[in-house]
Amino acid sequence: MFASLPVTALRAFEAAARLRSFKAAAAELAVTPTAVSHQIKALERHAGVALFDRVPQGVRLTDAGARLFASAHGALLDIAQTLDALRPASAAGALTLSTTHSFAALWLVPRLGRFYQAYPQYQLRLQAQAETIDLLQDASVDVAIRYSRQRYPLLHASCTLQERFGVYGAPAVVAQARRARPALVTVRWRDSALYDEGWLQWCEAAGLPAWRKPAALHAYAEEHYALQAAIAGQGLVLASSVMVSDSVAAGTLVPLRPEVSVAGAAYTALCAPGRERHPPVKAFLAWLRQEFKD
Repeated sequence: MFASLPVTALRAFEAAARLRSFKAAAAELAVTPTAVSHQIKALERHAGVALFDRVPQGVRLTDAGARLFASAHGALLDIAQTLDALRPASAAGALTLSTTHSFAALWLVPRLGRFYQAYPQYQLRLQAQAETIDLLQDASVDVAIRYSRQRYPLLHASCTLQERFGVYGAPAVVAQARRARPALVTVRWRDSALYDEGWLQWCEAAGLPAWRKPAALHAYAEEHYALQAAIAGQGLVLASSVMVSDSVAAGTLVPLRPEVSVAGAAYTALCAPGRERHPPVKAFLAWLRQEFKD
């Protein structure tokens, strides 16, 4: 049934497509770049279509190549995961998740107990980091939850949690803010323009343009530090509805002008195509979709 299937060429193609480089694929497969090139040409003859465009930066998949990559990557991943599951000392019950420090601390970790209760057979390894993981190249990460307005056409997008930004503070600070201009707490990311623009938009929507020059401005590098500062009474914070949800539920933060909010981005759960079928990943994404709905 599979006698004519060019398995070696498909392995070379999958590596070259994932790494976007014949040279990098050759290094991964421990062969020469010429050998990879020959395998790709043989596969293109077998398929009857071009799979790559040669560009100055390396290679780029054609539409046909992108279609084949999605199928080949998923199939090889399934085989690799099945072999892992067959080994006596299997890690088949574990999955690795990458996300930001703030999302992990403020939203995910407080809810993970419900995941373990629903799926006690699986173990989640959490990697909290600011850097974006290339899920097509780093096979050690199963799922990433990214904060962005972007779309990811090469990845499997499982579910999305939309946010809005509002202004929050400790109850006493919010009460005082209705009488006098308060101190403000903000976040200084590498792309701090997101927060600066958010403050401007909220002040305009609230009819408080004078607040754009606060009595004092306290800046922190991470959202969870900014929220803790607001809880401690240092000022009002512009915060994501996602990140602040548990603090609002606990009453440690309350909204100022709850009817005023501005649009934010979204948190999207992503994985390499095919990996969503791996049992721990499938279970985690199913649980996450329900949590996002709630």
